[in-house]
Amino acid sequence: IGARPYLSITANVHDQDLGSATDAVQKSIANIGELPKGLFIDQIGLSTVLKDTMESLQIGLLIAIIVILLMLTANFQNFKTALVIVTTVPAVVLGSLILLMLTGATLNLQSYMGIIMAVGVSIANAVLLITNAEQLRKHNRNALQSAREAASLRIRPIIMTTIAMVAGMLPLAIGHGEGGDQIAPGGRAVIGGLIFSTFAVLIILPLIYCVLDALGTFADSIVLETLDEDVANVAYELTFLACGFAS
Repeated sequence: IGARPYLSITANVHDQDLGSATDAVQKSIANIGELPKGLFIDQIGLSTVLKDTMESLQIGLLIAIIVILLMLTANFQNFKTALVIVTTVPAVVLGSLILLMLTGATLNLQSYMGIIMAVGVSIANAVLLITNAEQLRKHNRNALQSAREAASLRIRPIIMTTIAMVAGMLPLAIGHGEGGDQIAPGGRAVIGGLIFSTFAVLIILPLIYCVLDALGTFADSIVLETLDEDVANVAYELTFLACGFAS
């Protein structure tokens, strides 16, 4: 096969993010229809790098959530408790996306890292509350009362942690200075995720805790304890496998 002629088309992005420009280019290529035999279109440049980076971050966020769930299961020896704590993750993602949309920021490398950071802080707040609720439930055998007491006892440290984190991210989120617009989405993602997750931890999380506890009362407690121990043992092994895959 001899040399093949090719035509290079280059363009710069103006007043638009690279992801939106890439989607527009792909849509235009799709509208061309079926190409003649022997012709093909190869899209190269920073758009391919962006696509690979975003896919890697999505996989990294998913692996982080799975590893957290497995480690919490192994720590609490109870899959139900770990599942309750991980339910704060959707609130983090929702809060980050809403604030990014309101401020005109995009979902990029910095914002993804901000979401992952906010997930870690929100999980820590949830662990603080649920651990206290579990200790209280062992004494009074009442999940609803335990959740209320735990929320009232831990509301101050949870709110203070959120305020401190948000205050620390404000200079980053404002984005003043040279290159500030590029790193600002990371701070905004952290702030939005923490604000939403704080309300979720203090209000929604105790309700989920009570609902799952009520559902668990219909089964034999001995069977549940045995099942939780088996799940915890499996979680130990899967945690090491997931950590090795992530590394």
